[in-house]
Amino acid sequence: MTAQGWLQIAIILALVLAAAVPLGAYMARVYAGERTLLSSLFGPFERALYRLAGVDPAGEQSALGYTLAMLAFNAAGVVLLYGLLRLQGVLPLNPLGFAGVAPDLAFNTAVSFVTNTNWQAYGGETTMSLFSQMAGLTVQNFLSAATGLALAVALVRAFARSNAAGVGNFFVDMTRSVLYVLLPLALVTALVQVGLGVPQTLEASTAATTLEGARQTLAMGPVASQIAIKQLGTNGGGFFNVNAAHPFENPSPLSNALEIWQMLVVSAALVFAFGRLIGDRRQARALMAAIGLILVSGIAITYWAEAAGTPALVAAGVDPAGGNMEGKEVRFGLAASTLFATVTTGLSDGGVNAMHGSFTPLGGMVPMFLIQLGEILPGGVGSGLYGLLVMAVLAVFVAGLMVGRTPEYLGKKIEAKEVKMAMLAILILPAAILGFSALAAVLPAALSGLGNAGPHGLSEILYAYSSAAGNNGSAFGGLSANSPWWNTTLGLAMLCGRFAYIVPMMAIAGSLAAKTRLTASTGTFPTHGPLFVGLMVGIILILGGLQFFPALALGPIAEQVQMLAGKTF
Repeated sequence: MTAQGWLQIAIILALVLAAAVPLGAYMARVYAGERTLLSSLFGPFERALYRLAGVDPAGEQSALGYTLAMLAFNAAGVVLLYGLLRLQGVLPLNPLGFAGVAPDLAFNTAVSFVTNTNWQAYGGETTMSLFSQMAGLTVQNFLSAATGLALAVALVRAFARSNAAGVGNFFVDMTRSVLYVLLPLALVTALVQVGLGVPQTLEASTAATTLEGARQTLAMGPVASQIAIKQLGTNGGGFFNVNAAHPFENPSPLSNALEIWQMLVVSAALVFAFGRLIGDRRQARALMAAIGLILVSGIAITYWAEAAGTPALVAAGVDPAGGNMEGKEVRFGLAASTLFATVTTGLSDGGVNAMHGSFTPLGGMVPMFLIQLGEILPGGVGSGLYGLLVMAVLAVFVAGLMVGRTPEYLGKKIEAKEVKMAMLAILILPAAILGFSALAAVLPAALSGLGNAGPHGLSEILYAYSSAAGNNGSAFGGLSANSPWWNTTLGLAMLCGRFAYIVPMMAIAGSLAAKTRLTASTGTFPTHGPLFVGLMVGIILILGGLQFFPALALGPIAEQVQMLAGKTF
């Protein structure tokens, strides 16, 4: 680790916070239905969309109605994207003549992009036509992110309202998320990325002459438009097979810093918007403190592990300065690579600029562990906030048990129904990750896809299902996942991680919205101070971490111990 590396990390995180605070204030106005700077530009278009869709923007939906509308909309998205991928061979903008995508891969990809996972068991430049990339994948990058934002806002309204029957209108919240938040940011940052060297063209390839005089064909396409929303919407799906390690997706340290900023800014801003929407900004600062404490700790551990390197290689003089550069881009270095890896898994982004399977065992375990915590640091766009609020409900429940009082959070009493639904939501992730991993560890159809033996092979399995169920989408590397077993089971894990979590969360929203919002008294447990921050961190680590510790002990922890003894995999 170096002071220069830490300075890079600090500058990027400071820039995120500097932008997140005003962006959060703007987003709060958007979701409150107030007029903003972009209202005159997008307002007429917004109203036209409502008329075409037959949506009454003033109409409220109950929590059940909101959930059913969201499920129906996303089910239609899966069907339409699946059909587009299967029919790719006869659709336009296919200059390289790619055939339709195989049924199991089309299912996996459609589910992946609709659930905001963007797991990719294919090479984009060798599988997807320009039409599929734009009309299919990029469109779902917007819609899946907007779905997450809408759901988070619905839960926030449930806390903010008193004796209410509704939590908003899904179609209105989703439309405003696209028009007023995601689209303007994507347009601006895509233009910046073009200026930094990211291609944006309808040419599928170009010929180049190498320094040795050989001719080479380079894949191209409308890259910048997809990269902008993949990062802003914490989607993560790359235009190219190697994602943000590709020089056309991420050409320089400056573009790398921009992509990290893009990943974090909307999710962080939504936390500040939450504080404004409930009328208590201190609550947002408390959540950000808990998020920052765990995230920075994860960055520090990963950076330390990668800077220490592999002892056997250091002893052999291969890398006498230490520092594990295997699987990393020289143009980014250790600090930027470890920051990217930690941020992309603390979020539900899934974009990668280095191969996580080439990290040291401990360095690779931290990104995996951050996914298993529920990706709430600050998590995916929208999904991070509602996951964090579910943890807050459990934290005040534990606090209530300790002091013998009925727990309250933001003026709402937390009773048996809310706690049961919160625990049901929390159990979805370990059930999907550990259940599918256990099957894959013994079935030949799954084991044939592993690239490594021993504990590293188990880490490949565990990371794949963690990434899928956590709706992250990043890959550990080494796993050949484009097979019927992996495409099908990973797709099912994605559906569980997204929608099985949302249903109990929205049940909590409906229950809380109907309750009277109480005024804080002298006996109310304060949820904006250091004690609550510490309790939140403890709940996140205990509920998120201890469930996976036995599996991690057999995978990356065992591999770390063996690495220190001189054995590598």
